[in-house]
Amino acid sequence: MMKKLIIINGTMGVGKTTVSERLYKSLENSFWLDGDSCWYMNPFVVNEENKQMVIENISFILNNFIKNSFSEYIIFNWVIQTDEIMNLVLDSLKLKGVDVHKITLMCSEEKLIERIARDISKGIRDSESIKRSVDNLRLYERMETLKINTDNKSVETIIEEIKKIIR
Repeated sequence: MMKKLIIINGTMGVGKTTVSERLYKSLENSFWLDGDSCWYMNPFVVNEENKQMVIENISFILNNFIKNSFSEYIIFNWVIQTDEIMNLVLDSLKLKGVDVHKITLMCSEEKLIERIARDISKGIRDSESIKRSVDNLRLYERMETLKINTDNKSVETIIEEIKKIIR
């Protein structure tokens, strides 16, 4: 069986982390990287040096997952809002013998606002998150990825849709 790299992207609050974590737990011989974990810094500063560092961190970890003899499924989730960023990540990976699946989680603006508002009330996100995430939602529609609409679907249903795609 070819190894499978499953890239799950989408705007902030669409459900990438929840879906990826559950997918990873449901697949034997799987590894999971949440791209956000490669950005943990205080203060959070977005500049060219830090962006380059994050891409290098991501490629190092994903390449190690790929070369591991135990791995069959490598799940990677991150915001990745343009094909340019997607290609920057993919171009840094050793993908010989790897089947790549690029999946974008989408939802309606109403559902997105509802989900982020819930996160704000829990203290997980700040009040500016809604505007940033809604503004970025349109970027994902243009990407060369397979889209899955998550509106009114359980996490389990979304995972089953992904499993049908990757098999």
